[in-house]
Amino acid sequence: MGLIAAVVGIIIVAVVVGVVVSNNNKKNSNLSTTSSSDSSTGASANATTQQTNPNDPSSFTKDPTLHQSFYGMAYTPVGSQLPDCGNSLAAVIQDIQIMSQLTPRVRLYGADCNQSALVLEAIKQTKVNMTVYLGNYPVPTDNGTAYTRQRDEIKAAIQTYGTDHIGGITVGNEFMLNYVTQNAITDVNSAAANVGAAILLANIQDTQSMLTTMGVTIPVGNADAGSYFNDEVLAAVNYGMANVHPWFANVSATDSASWTATFFQQQDVVLAESLSNNATMYIAETGWPTKSSDVGNESNGPSIASVANLQIFLDNFVCQANTNGTGYFFFEFADESWKDAEFGGVEGWWGLFNQEYIFVCPLLE
Repeated sequence: MGLIAAVVGIIIVAVVVGVVVSNNNKKNSNLSTTSSSDSSTGASANATTQQTNPNDPSSFTKDPTLHQSFYGMAYTPVGSQLPDCGNSLAAVIQDIQIMSQLTPRVRLYGADCNQSALVLEAIKQTKVNMTVYLGNYPVPTDNGTAYTRQRDEIKAAIQTYGTDHIGGITVGNEFMLNYVTQNAITDVNSAAANVGAAILLANIQDTQSMLTTMGVTIPVGNADAGSYFNDEVLAAVNYGMANVHPWFANVSATDSASWTATFFQQQDVVLAESLSNNATMYIAETGWPTKSSDVGNESNGPSIASVANLQIFLDNFVCQANTNGTGYFFFEFADESWKDAEFGGVEGWWGLFNQEYIFVCPLLE
């Protein structure tokens, strides 16, 4: 029975890897209710979701080309960056309707612009089986202003929606990477680095205290670049989320899946196992960019940012990780135009979809 289940799971993954990644353009305004077909393959270019009752978001029809094959998905609602805050419940509902057909788990990065409550409300209205890992994105140089602001948003969301659909609260995203880089520190466990770790630990402990005071039990974790976990920080949390990107390690697309698995095991899982709390480890981000906004960044050396190379990574990594029981959050649900505008290069082009809910790459046989 277990072997059959595993084989069926692999078949489902093979289907979604061939279908989920399909053409070019997702906009969080009005989800198309008709699909534009790729004449060469007969594949639907749009993820199509239609509500049979326009007043009931739970009445949406499923897209037959989508399958729950991903362990989890990294997600930021469009318009969730201060100071603009242009996100909306209608847009998040559409995102959740699509994502719930790909995964039962979603990971947020921060809590600004009411995104915690928006996602939980969307899950409530769509009635999907979805667990969200809320995020608090503190910065080391503002005396706790960003942390406190987001902590209060998370607290309000818990008070409104309870804990049924919350898998954890992740305090910090690449906090230590940013701290040691900005301060020219080479050892993330050095005395100098521990000054930054103390700031992050105070935020983590404050979140844990808040939950205790509220009388709720939610795991508290931390996310960082895969080789930048501080031992004291990781020893204080229930889980760690490691960003593991073969692209930035200058690994080829062909070797990317095996490299990701090996790096995560040797660098992050082994570290967690060496600490007394043995925190559960997840891959917080992994993926492959489909393009670059400039020629200078379109290659990492052995491979280029392309649809074909994303497909290679998906075909190998997703099946491998699901079979091995690795918890991961694929990076990411949709392209993020704000990142392209701010950083350029490949930063905005990691999505399975673009801003019109159209699959990012053509169906590959």
